[in-house]
Amino acid sequence: MRRWRILAGVAVAAVAATAATAIALPAGAETAVFTVASSWSNGYQGQVEVRNNTSSTISTWRVQLTLPAGTTVVNSWNTTQSASGSTYTFTPAGWNATLAAGASTSFGFIAGGAGRPTSCTVNGVSCDGSTTPPTSAPPTTPPTSAPPTGTTPVAINGQLRVCGTKLCNSNGKAIQLRGMSTHGLQWFAKCYNKNSLDALANDWKADLLRISMYVQEGGYETNPAGFTSQVNGLVDQAESRGLYALIDFHTLTPGDPNYNLARAKTFFNEVSARNANKKNVIYEITNEPNGVSWAGIKSYAEQVIPVIRANDPDAVIIVGTRGWSSLGVSEGGNSSEITANPVNASNIMYAFHFYAASHLDNYRAEVQRAAASLPLFVTEFGTVTYTGGGQVDLQSTGTWLDLLDRLQISYANWTYSDADESSAAFRSGTCNGSDYSSGVLSESGTYLKSRISTPDNF
Repeated sequence: MRRWRILAGVAVAAVAATAATAIALPAGAETAVFTVASSWSNGYQGQVEVRNNTSSTISTWRVQLTLPAGTTVVNSWNTTQSASGSTYTFTPAGWNATLAAGASTSFGFIAGGAGRPTSCTVNGVSCDGSTTPPTSAPPTTPPTSAPPTGTTPVAINGQLRVCGTKLCNSNGKAIQLRGMSTHGLQWFAKCYNKNSLDALANDWKADLLRISMYVQEGGYETNPAGFTSQVNGLVDQAESRGLYALIDFHTLTPGDPNYNLARAKTFFNEVSARNANKKNVIYEITNEPNGVSWAGIKSYAEQVIPVIRANDPDAVIIVGTRGWSSLGVSEGGNSSEITANPVNASNIMYAFHFYAASHLDNYRAEVQRAAASLPLFVTEFGTVTYTGGGQVDLQSTGTWLDLLDRLQISYANWTYSDADESSAAFRSGTCNGSDYSSGVLSESGTYLKSRISTPDNF
């Protein structure tokens, strides 16, 4: 929670490969290499690396891919895309136009359909540096996944993954998760019991529970084993109800996540080892970095992510962003610093937080801009001011949620608790009893339930 603020030789013959075949290239040519990063029954994620093999700097590049009938480019990132018939043209996003001698850049796209490119050119010549476009091989059909069984979010969607800028289910369908965040477990553990979690799953029809484990403020650092056990217990409770569990390493003060690097490595090693076989776990490795550079956040992420990956190679991992996870906006920046220097890891997303009464059109504009090239997850937001209190602003909240719905950005609301603040979903004192029905909801809780309980797009 916030306590702030200032308001390419294209290897088309190897159509199903995940790495391109090495080709002997002529000297002094620009090349582009196409690979398939992942595939599913009705599409795949393509990646193209553009390399300047000349001895001079080039100021721009243009890659053209022709796709067979029945296959289209759904979205792309780190590039500007246009289409003419079945030929798709990809040019720089802006920041990646200039390539020094020997330098490279890459972009990606999501394809609807199984067909791989039948031809590829870069700056007007074949992607392998020759003057004749390569001959295509017939496309292969990627393996299909078994249809889901069950009706819960986890039963329907299975193991999630990042595909392009979207969160996708096990069949490659872009989805949006909607749910609630706990408050600090050291203060509101009594709010997370059988009745309240049944209400979240069955009455609210939520998709996820964000488990906010504060590190400071009487949290993890005071009893690592106890808080780790508490988190694992809530993961199990979410799993038993078919909910996704978002494990939040809730750092806020100090704002530099590197202060807690050793603790993060210990905690995430333990929870990822214990929960590696579960399909419902998502890891949020730092809550709201503040007063720290993006380079510092990136360094932290690139040290913590391998700890998780050693145990759990498949789970989605979410990285906090600068300025209390505002993509840098709350500290005078923007998402360009991330797109220019992304975390060196796969299957990751970037966190964005907002409080609807405080963060208005300029924040929304940045989210819309960033979502074109970055996979975003709103792991925390409030209907009120950044303090967690004040007047509930349903108009701004509605505008925000309409935007997130349109962009298919998942979200968790702060907070599923009876805290004495207007952001709480329940009236003060609710968690002393056993009734978690609509009759004990606050203004904020009533509105959020009405949004979350509408049908999912699964």
